[in-house]
Amino acid sequence: MKDILRLLKDGNKPSLLAGIVNAVIAVLKATAYILTGNVAMFAEMLHSLGDAANQFFVYVGSALSKKAPTPKFPNGFGRVVNLVCLGAVIIVAIMSYEAVKEGWHHILNPTETKGLAINLSVLGVAILLEFFVLYKASKEIAHESGSSLTGLQAFIYSFSHLNKAKPATKLVFMEDLVATLGGILAFAAVLIAHYTSFLAAEGIASVLIGFMMFYVVGKVFLENARGAIGETDEEMLQHISTIVAEDPDVKDIQKVEVVKEGEFLHVEIIVEVDPSKTVAYIDDIRDRLMLVILKQKGVSDVLISFDEDDGIKSWTGTNTPIISEGAKLKFPH
Repeated sequence: MKDILRLLKDGNKPSLLAGIVNAVIAVLKATAYILTGNVAMFAEMLHSLGDAANQFFVYVGSALSKKAPTPKFPNGFGRVVNLVCLGAVIIVAIMSYEAVKEGWHHILNPTETKGLAINLSVLGVAILLEFFVLYKASKEIAHESGSSLTGLQAFIYSFSHLNKAKPATKLVFMEDLVATLGGILAFAAVLIAHYTSFLAAEGIASVLIGFMMFYVVGKVFLENARGAIGETDEEMLQHISTIVAEDPDVKDIQKVEVVKEGEFLHVEIIVEVDPSKTVAYIDDIRDRLMLVILKQKGVSDVLISFDEDDGIKSWTGTNTPIISEGAKLKFPH
């Protein structure tokens, strides 16, 4: 039990905050829908409910992904967060379908809803709360990508550096961005339906909210599917290969792999060294490289192998084999 609580303390904080906030919003929207029967509010209720369930799952998954490797699972649990995110999007997909279905039904059979003040009040509070979570997630993205920006600058910065965020933080940001936009859309639809008698506006809003949710489903599914399989981090691959190549005892590099394991990076390297050096000397090289690579952001484990220098320079910054004139074809191991 103590181990579980310790792991939960290290879970993704934006996910936990978002889950709590969206649970509160879902209750408010459900109450408003019961009182008014507003279909746009129904879509928003499903949206918040799906987001809350999602984000609680992701919080638990991000905590479990930090569990230390065991003899049975020697590679650790880093990809658990990707698997949880894949499961979480199923919930959002179901909610998306219900929002589109109910919205389409309302477009075909528009009905007038009451409770303008209730709907606008709940949606107004929900928009503010969703934006608060979105803002907190943007600050976390700035932090995870190595920036010290805060406030509005961090918010703007987060859009262009979203790919550098952890999977859980990225999911929270995308879901709450869509939730904020969906709330604004629903707010506008309620006003239009009330003051223009264009009752189908609420149904159209519900359909649009559902499609926005489907976009999140597709985006999150593809990204976490790649993470669950094991995706190369090209930026860190270039960075780490540069660090290794700068070591005076490294004659050449045969292979560098930097694979995302959930929130962490697994690094595997094969380098060529002077074959005349002793085992103790090579071990010192290994320790030196291990120390510098493990200091890099996100790197959790490193595997370094050595081969004798064949006098042929082959590393070009990628694992693609090259052919030099008069030289043999060299493949990564």
